Amino acid sequence: MKDNYFKYLTTSDADIDWGVYLNVAGRAKIKPKTLYPPKEHPSEYYFNWEAGRILQEYQLNYVTEGTGNYENKHGKFQVKPGSIMLIFPNEWHRYRPIRTSGWTENYVGFKGKIADEFLKNRIFSPSQPVINCGIKEEIIDTYLKIFDLVEKEQPGFQQVASGMLVKLLGYIVSFEKQKDFSGKYIAKVIEEVRFQMRQNMEMEFNMEELAQEHNVGYSYFRKMFKKYTGVSPAQYHLQLRIIRAKELLVSTDKTITEIAFQLGFQNIYHFSMLFKKKTGLSPSDFRNGIN
Repeated sequence: MKDNYFKYLTTSDADIDWGVYLNVAGRAKIKPKTLYPPKEHPSEYYFNWEAGRILQEYQLNYVTEGTGNYENKHGKFQVKPGSIMLIFPNEWHRYRPIRTSGWTENYVGFKGKIADEFLKNRIFSPSQPVINCGIKEEIIDTYLKIFDLVEKEQPGFQQVASGMLVKLLGYIVSFEKQKDFSGKYIAKVIEEVRFQMRQNMEMEFNMEELAQEHNVGYSYFRKMFKKYTGVSPAQYHLQLRIIRAKELLVSTDKTITEIAFQLGFQNIYHFSMLFKKKTGLSPSDFRNGIN
């Protein structure tokens, strides 16, 4: 891959209707004591430090070498190797490497109604526009695959590249979530409890006792479990049982009552009520394929 590469992209109605589409992708190795940003970019992307810039798109700019600064109306933020600068549409901003260090940046600009939905995730915010993921092979590999697709520009490349972009957003969310658990005892506890639940779906678990068994306070355990999985311990266990119930309904001839008792529900009425609440269908309608 060349040290300096960028490409501005045209979009069709089909690309826009897809919901996520790329406008620009590129890589720049900014040497120490050189002008930033380079002047070869179109006027809507070029900016000077004094005036800053407002874009009409999102951008993800991954810095893999060097240090610098990012500013927007919310404050000033340090950029270091492994930082991703997230730029929102219609938000004033400016950024630059430290003159004595330069930096290497990998960037992609994009828009779309589905992109708007993804960027509503609480991890993505103009008030915290610099996300420190660290140097991750998964992230740089995704950028390189996007660059390859953009350079060749084969039919349908926008759709494939947009999929890679969504994958990139997923990695960012995943790495941010992992920060709260890296090297912590609670991560081990949560993994053990999840395994225990999967192995014993039919059991009724007392979540407070589970936490106590692992020498963890219940409120802390519940809070961190939800942060780790997205749902509370009780809801996680229930979801496992509902997933298993779906499998049994479509792959066996067992009666609904038999399935309910196999999975540890108190009675068929309780099972049916929870199943419909979670799936929108009664167990019999699900089995019969009624939408």
